[in-house]
Amino acid sequence: MASHRNEKINGLIQRELSLIIIHKMKDSRIKDSNVSITKVKAAPDLKTATIYVSILGDDRQKKVVLELLNNAKSFLRSSLGQVITVHSVPSLSFEIDNSIEYGMHIESILQSLKDDKKEMKDENEHDS
Repeated sequence: MASHRNEKINGLIQRELSLIIIHKMKDSRIKDSNVSITKVKAAPDLKTATIYVSILGDDRQKKVVLELLNNAKSFLRSSLGQVITVHSVPSLSFEIDNSIEYGMHIESILQSLKDDKKEMKDENEHDS
C-alpha cells in the first residue's frame, strides 16, 4: 500500500506531466492522439515511476505514441524536475492503460442490453 507521501507525489507527477505533454511537447502525433495520464505509480524510494497512459486511436497509433513518450523520457524528466521539488526526480517508464477503452466497451454493451430490453417491452405492449 502506498504511503500518503507517495500518493501525493503520484498525483503531483500525474498533474505536472499532463501539463508538460500538453504544453511543451511539439509532436502533432502526440497532440492528435489525445494522451491522458490515468495513473502514476512511483516506487517507495522514488527512483522510478511507471506512468500509465490512455491513448485514443488504433493499435498502430498507440504503439507510435508510446514509443514517442518513451523516447522523450529524458526531456519529460528534466521538465518535471523544473516544476516539482523532490530530492530526486524518478526515472520514468510509460505503459498503455486500456481501462478507459474497456469501460467504454462495457458501457456500450450495457446500453445495447438496455435498448434490447426496451424494444422487447415495446413489442410486448404492442402485442397486448
